Amino acid sequence: MDADNHVVRLCVRGMEAEARGEDGTALRLFLEAWEQASDDYEACVAAHYVARHQDTPEETLRWNQECLNRADRVSDERVSGFYASLYANMARAHRELGETAVAHEYFQRAAERVEDAPGGDYGMWNRLAIAEGLRGTAAGRELAEAAGGRKAEGALLAGLLARLCERQDLRALGMILPAYLSDLGSEQDRDRLRSALHMVHAARWLMAEEQQTLGEAIALLGEEAGASVAGGASEVSCRGG
Repeated sequence: MDADNHVVRLCVRGMEAEARGEDGTALRLFLEAWEQASDDYEACVAAHYVARHQDTPEETLRWNQECLNRADRVSDERVSGFYASLYANMARAHRELGETAVAHEYFQRAAERVEDAPGGDYGMWNRLAIAEGLRGTAAGRELAEAAGGRKAEGALLAGLLARLCERQDLRALGMILPAYLSDLGSEQDRDRLRSALHMVHAARWLMAEEQQTLGEAIALLGEEAGASVAGGASEVSCRGG
């Protein structure tokens, strides 16, 4: 964002007020930025921050929708990096309203745009929030049969990770958690998770029962990968015919 833009400067002052715990001052500055916005880009930036200070899920959703609408109107490189966050904010607002299926759809859209977002610590925070949202809202959808294995694998890993946390097995947690928590469902992410699980399994750090659970999760991931490859080959075959 342009640090010299007057709306951006107001929002920066608002964030500084947030950091001091002065939420009333922050909201006043964000609303001032909204009122002074001269185009859709500036309105998009301001609406994003106004949304953070609403008292009800309904108002939070309204401001997040306004922000998304303004970004769609801009529709150029200035906002391309915003969409992962915008969709994630829409997802969280719908989740707060109990609209789990809609929330899951927005988390999926966020995952599709995550590579466009800024990197670094913010990018990782964004990725972790989206991945958690996907896991937390998946049960609210009628998932395809192919997702059944992923749900089973996820349940196995969640239980295993809880046990590892309980006994503070930092070696295994350090290997598995980064890949597990940042998994957005892409083939690259699934490969990263499979690799982490295989390394822990090969190291034989775990107790016998945990080792078996880990092996079952790896097998489910392998079945998922095989189904994905088979599906791709079938698609190519159909197109070729």
